[in-house]
Amino acid sequence: MTAEDLAQTWLVRSPPVAAAQAARRPIVALESTLIAHGMPYPENVGTARAVQALIRSMGVEPATIAVIGGRIRIGLSDDELELLGRSGQAQKVSRRDLPAVLAGGELGATTVAGTMICAALAGIEVFVTGGIGGVHRGAQETFDISADLQELAKTSVAVVCAGAKSILDIALTLEYLETQGVPVLSCEQDNFAAFYARDSGFRADHRLDDPAQQARFIRTKWDLGLAGGVVLSAPVPQAAAMAREEIDAVTLQALAEARRKGVTGKAVTPFLLDRIKLLTGGRSLAANVALVKHNAEVGARLALALAQAGRGAGAASP
Repeated sequence: MTAEDLAQTWLVRSPPVAAAQAARRPIVALESTLIAHGMPYPENVGTARAVQALIRSMGVEPATIAVIGGRIRIGLSDDELELLGRSGQAQKVSRRDLPAVLAGGELGATTVAGTMICAALAGIEVFVTGGIGGVHRGAQETFDISADLQELAKTSVAVVCAGAKSILDIALTLEYLETQGVPVLSCEQDNFAAFYARDSGFRADHRLDDPAQQARFIRTKWDLGLAGGVVLSAPVPQAAAMAREEIDAVTLQALAEARRKGVTGKAVTPFLLDRIKLLTGGRSLAANVALVKHNAEVGARLALALAQAGRGAGAASP
């Protein structure tokens, strides 16, 4: 039995996902950290259900990914979404955490890196998230760099996002991605997005608005044997966007609070997102919901275009 065959024993596909793969219909992976750690209840579960419904309405099957009962679940039921949203016990699962959470039978919510790994194992090529992780501010001293970036360098999944979270050092994040050979695409604007804010002030490598163009780019990369992900950045809708100057000021205040309280490691991002929500009177949460839904539309269109383009030699396979 090959290593890939052994890995498949850890996967449990939901009936809708299994049926979609059998029929070769497009699928979009969704993370579960947003549900367990990114939003408060009940907005987290409500947003997850709305995003799934939106993707299905476009003829694509959503596959929310989590670790439940010692197995990687590819596609979740309403009850499982509720469990993740309400339990408060889900572990954040990135690459290093996946073996421990699976072996221990714990409840786990997958990060960007964790979801990419599981999506690739399940043969899913497109993953929609809110914002990718990256190089944290002050990383020159703390070395706090998200595992998402290294995963993008090695795992062949297209990641649709609203850029990098605005709590990060976006300039250094883009430098890191360049060094690792990860292409950064944008749609709807030339510049890379900044999560709550539409414009980070930094240009993406290429602007490709047409899903067919995006699919051709991604297929070409993988068909050349160039392993690794592709970032596709889409800006938060204008009606929900926040000014970059306001977000920067609030982020600096939240970072100062995190330092005073000794918040470190995996706890930093959830702490900052929660503090920013409070400091903005909930407007950041509204922006988060809007950008995730918009990313879902962009991701569904990309999944449809990739399916029409056909599966290339370099793509993930179930």
